[in-house]
Amino acid sequence: MSEPADLFTAKPINSAQRLDGPSSYVLRQARRSRQGEEDLAALEITTTLYVGNLSFFTTEEQIHELFTKIAKVKKIIMGLDRYQKTPCGFCFVEYYEHDDAVACLKYLHKTKLDERVITIDLDPGFKEGRQFGRGSSGGQVRDEFRQDYDSGRGGFGKRWGDDEQGDDY
Repeated sequence: MSEPADLFTAKPINSAQRLDGPSSYVLRQARRSRQGEEDLAALEITTTLYVGNLSFFTTEEQIHELFTKIAKVKKIIMGLDRYQKTPCGFCFVEYYEHDDAVACLKYLHKTKLDERVITIDLDPGFKEGRQFGRGSSGGQVRDEFRQDYDSGRGGFGKRWGDDEQGDDY
């Protein structure tokens, strides 16, 4: 892979290049972060993946069953609502080898799990506390701004209320 500094400006030439490296989201986050270069360097050896857009009802067992089709999984850390301690739509999957994490990214990104298209990205590594949602309601920030009804992710967004119209206050 490229030097970490080169990744700040790198644009994928083809889809295979993107599948071997960080997403545009991770690159944007790194550009804004003081430790962006260190985070990008960590992606070169990471064994951890971030998995997003999970249903609130997806179980750890379902994730394990899918991700072990690629390689042996070391650990799964479910994302939890900070206040209710219930699943909130994301998790971290840790493999034993970096190559296994990259293979998983290549083959499982944008596949369906529990009737939802999941997103997978390389993660610099799990740190305690990251398993909790960072939204003001305790869940994920993106769910607070959702205006449509999504039964797999708890109904309407928290900023829109739980009424059927989704009117803001």
